Amino acid sequence: MGALEIVVALASALLIATLGWYFFGPRRAGAARLEGGVQRVEVTVRGGYSPDLIKVRQGTPVEVVFDRQEAGECSSRVVFPDLKVGAGLPAHTRTTVRLSPDRPGSFGFSCGMNMIHGTLLVEPAESPAPPTPNGHGATAAPAPGPPVTTGGPAAGEERTAAEAEAADAAERQAEIKDLTRRVLLGAVFTAPVLFAVMAHELFGADWVPGWMLNHWLQLALITPVMFYTGWPIHVTGWLTLRHRAADMNSLITLGTSAAYGYSLLVTLTPGLLPENLREVYFEAVGVILTLILLGRLLEARAKAGTGEAIRALLGLQARTARVVRDGTEREIPVEDVVVGDELVIRPGEKIPVDAEVLSGSSAVDESMVTGESMPVTKHSGDVVIGATVNGTGSLRVRAAKVGADTMLAQIIRLVQQAQASKAPIQRLADAVSAYFVPAVIAIAIGTFAIWFTLGPSPALTLALVSAVAVLIIACPCALGLATPLSVMVGTGKGAQAGILIRSAEALETAHKLDTVVLDKTGTVTAGRPVLTDVQPVGGFDETALLRLVAGAEADSEHPLAQAIVTGVRDRGLNAPAATGFDSVTGKGVQATVDGHAVLVGTARLLGDVGIDTTALTPVAANLSAEGKTPVLAAVDGQPAGVLAVADTVKEDSAAAIAALQHLGIDVVMLTGDNARTAAAIAAQVGITRVLAEVLPEHKADEIRRLQAEGRTVGMVGDGINDAPALAAADVGLAIGTGTDVAIEAADITLISGSLGGVVTAIRLSRATMRNIRQNLFFALIYNAVGVPLAAGALYPLWGIRLSPIIAAAAMALSSLSVVTNASRLRRWRPQPLTDARPARVQPRVESAADRAPAAGSTAAPAGSGHHHPASQSDDDGMVADPVCGMQINRATAAEHRQTEHGTYYFCSAHCAATFDADPHRHTAPTAGDSHEGGDP
Repeated sequence: MGALEIVVALASALLIATLGWYFFGPRRAGAARLEGGVQRVEVTVRGGYSPDLIKVRQGTPVEVVFDRQEAGECSSRVVFPDLKVGAGLPAHTRTTVRLSPDRPGSFGFSCGMNMIHGTLLVEPAESPAPPTPNGHGATAAPAPGPPVTTGGPAAGEERTAAEAEAADAAERQAEIKDLTRRVLLGAVFTAPVLFAVMAHELFGADWVPGWMLNHWLQLALITPVMFYTGWPIHVTGWLTLRHRAADMNSLITLGTSAAYGYSLLVTLTPGLLPENLREVYFEAVGVILTLILLGRLLEARAKAGTGEAIRALLGLQARTARVVRDGTEREIPVEDVVVGDELVIRPGEKIPVDAEVLSGSSAVDESMVTGESMPVTKHSGDVVIGATVNGTGSLRVRAAKVGADTMLAQIIRLVQQAQASKAPIQRLADAVSAYFVPAVIAIAIGTFAIWFTLGPSPALTLALVSAVAVLIIACPCALGLATPLSVMVGTGKGAQAGILIRSAEALETAHKLDTVVLDKTGTVTAGRPVLTDVQPVGGFDETALLRLVAGAEADSEHPLAQAIVTGVRDRGLNAPAATGFDSVTGKGVQATVDGHAVLVGTARLLGDVGIDTTALTPVAANLSAEGKTPVLAAVDGQPAGVLAVADTVKEDSAAAIAALQHLGIDVVMLTGDNARTAAAIAAQVGITRVLAEVLPEHKADEIRRLQAEGRTVGMVGDGINDAPALAAADVGLAIGTGTDVAIEAADITLISGSLGGVVTAIRLSRATMRNIRQNLFFALIYNAVGVPLAAGALYPLWGIRLSPIIAAAAMALSSLSVVTNASRLRRWRPQPLTDARPARVQPRVESAADRAPAAGSTAAPAGSGHHHPASQSDDDGMVADPVCGMQINRATAAEHRQTEHGTYYFCSAHCAATFDADPHRHTAPTAGDSHEGGDP
């Protein structure tokens, strides 16, 4: 080894060590200044963040002002993934992002495509400043505030989602036009140089005129390509290196600059080099830059589709509203509607805001918000959602929520929040990408040194070509894009299907679920009592019986009475007026209807007046065994029949549960019902395991007990009463109905209230994770194979050497493969549930007595004597309302009261108010003996 080779080897080792310090050594932090009680710091966005390490104090609001001095999609957004905050950064505009750091820690932020990074360091309020860190991981999340755009035409005002999307779309289109011009120029100027070189190498000198191979002509043609076509790459690449970071642009600009500089030296001063080293690489420079820009152009076009969900949601908004003011109808922009305005909705029109129906009736298509295809009929008192489409009827509504408070605005905010979050799998990509580019530069330097010192002649040429190929083929861009693009598409597809996914972490975790726990009331069932059965006896006509019973119950405020009256009305029957109405506490009602003496209630009510209930008792017992509440009726002193009221199973619950089981997921029902009622409901829908007699406050303990069995548990509930259990589960899925979608209570919200949404959410999670893994494969396989090949690993064995031109094509193909594959997820569609009914099963029911106390739980099992006899479970496990005596489930009681004697549960607010008026009357030790049965 000669002296020159030794110098090159030592210089390479020193250069690699210097680069290690440059990229990973201590950094200078930018400290925020305190102004008016707010910590404010300015960050310049140009090829990176300057400063990229920001120190702030805990407990004081922070305003980070991003001054973006460039255009292009890469830095068009800033994302604080651990804080779940993201904001658009319009080109050449100052944008303020507000944060409230209430905990110390290190919180990373990055551009939307995860290419450039920074760190927000929150120091404890009392402690001195800690040493400067180098990592980017966050340990805790301060409470975020809304991003606010300042400067430009919207100075001082918060940008709406529509304005942000319009600005992003305009910038994207401008970038596509600019890239198109640069690619065209690069292709026109590079083509003759590439043709001449390839023809010369393939067919010999006779095929190509000598002037086409002239170095000065090639220099004249490729110089515009180098400095115009490649300008976006060079500017960003060198700026990123100046920020002590490196990205894909840095690798390309280093490689092409080295090739262009060497070729320029050969052209200008050929005498300085031996004759065998006077080869130029102008065609490689032109082809590399043109191919890279072409790949970026195709990426920009493909990425334009990944944000279609937000644009689709924004497109749903009505532009105008017909408002009634001063008795006159007028059409105004939807932004001018205020809460309380009376609006007129004509057939076929979009409903402009969330509102309450005042008058009229119409079927409303809510599919664009809930994902449900069947229109929902709306009547007076019902709630309608903004952006849904009115059917053939006319409605008069009162605005309840407008602007940022509407359901649609909530959905858009949640989708944006989810797209600003980071999936756990992305941490792997982040860990790799943080070291990837410096490692590639080190490999390129090492490759140059090895080929120069140990390679065959011409060593310099081989060393230069191999080093450039290594720089060009490495593609950190694909690695950075792999996860965020799929998350963006996945959360958007969920929103379009009526599934609001709170974070990328929830989207990822959902695919791991092996157990789904369903709360019964309001989840598996509709959550409200309805009339289910009518069984006349003694020759009574069913229609006549229904009319008489409904007439007697019409004046009762009891929930069961209201269910019966509603059921009779739904059957198209009119109930005659009653006289002599009297409610018998704890037993039922009696009244005169159409000249007939009618009694409706319990067997005791009928027995007290001497009516024989022998014919009614077996019927009532059979209905009770099915989990229904029987109501006995007598007319003119004769037993007339039994009616049953129950909380019915939702239409698609059985099909959704069957679909979950088909996905390999164990389905468990969790309820406060007694074992018999729970078993009856579970058998209807095909659930094989039931946890019964669970108090609301113990549901979270049951979730933890299942997790202790090694299960990954998803909990499905109403998002309010079940909030502790939803929070305890690995993934909480809230059933959302109406405009309050309980976003804060769960990781995923199912707007429609249908269990089918659980199936769709899990299928979407699996599809998204599959897509992410494919992206990571495309990103890693190119680099794993390409970098060693470019470094010349196969040259000693088979003489195979990778041309920088092929390396550029492979690099562009890597990014394009990831973007195209992520866009392929846009074709995903929810699968409809099949109509197959589950086979009748005998579920395994675990009552309170069957379960050992959950870990960490000190509560006794239901019915263990911690309640007064008036509220204690009877032999069926049901709880008696101490006022009316109705048997109710603790978990579904309308209200409850804590007293010195224990907890009392009530079937309705009316009974609770009666109890409040005289608690001692209903808490006497003998109360349990005088409040049996039920007042229907």
